[in-house]
Amino acid sequence: MLQSIGVPGLVIILVIALILFGPSKLPQLGKAVGQTLKEFKNSTKEIVDDVTGEFKEVKEEFTLVDLKKEDSSKK
Repeated sequence: MLQSIGVPGLVIILVIALILFGPSKLPQLGKAVGQTLKEFKNSTKEIVDDVTGEFKEVKEEFTLVDLKKEDSSKK
């Protein structure tokens, strides 16, 4: 979504923000948005890491089951 905005779109958004919030509130607003995005990114990374870990565990379990089946079929 943000990839298609471009420079003119960002300028328009900044002008609207300047009109709505005034020059004194823009740094605070920018900081709040930055912190929110940072927290969102960290949370997303944690979720991806958890899911990846679960997939690795399941893959290892299936590998062990497959190895046990191969051993029992050879006997």
